[in-house]
Amino acid sequence: MKKDFSVQAIVLVALFTALTVIGTTIKIPLPTGAFVHLGNAVLLLAVLLLGYFKGSLAGGLGFFIFDMLNGYATEAPYFILESFIVGAAAYGALLLFKKKPTALWQVVVIGCVTGIAKVAMTQIKNTVMLVIAGADVQAAFVGAAAKLPATLINVSMTVLIVAFLYFPLRKALTATMKRSFV
Repeated sequence: MKKDFSVQAIVLVALFTALTVIGTTIKIPLPTGAFVHLGNAVLLLAVLLLGYFKGSLAGGLGFFIFDMLNGYATEAPYFILESFIVGAAAYGALLLFKKKPTALWQVVVIGCVTGIAKVAMTQIKNTVMLVIAGADVQAAFVGAAAKLPATLINVSMTVLIVAFLYFPLRKALTATMKRSFV
């Protein structure tokens, strides 16, 4: 298997990294202390357009940079790992459609599968954090579930945004690039 480290690929990873930082910076705070942001949509678009590794790397680096710049340094490594796990779910769903979804409903299915992975990862992370803080497992699980509304809103927004942007972005990338990345 040939490794692709072309200038074009590096520039696209850097572009999607920057877009993830910007998308995560555009946030709507919630009363729980969490916030709704556009970073997850950029991660999913990166995986769909660049492939699993490059897309997940771009999203993970973008979340890492955002966390480091905004006082969430302790969570930064986790979000790199989460980006690869959620990216794997997205890529797995993409494989169902032979890496080329052709209909809106297919993109929505990919978004929903990705959303399920994101919700599961958030629930696990929040449960572990509460257990580390001293709660028993059952109380930690319930407390973590109380924090899920922000994630559910993020997932819903991600599915909508990606459904609207995927086909125009794929067409634009295909028209301007020499080859497809996925």
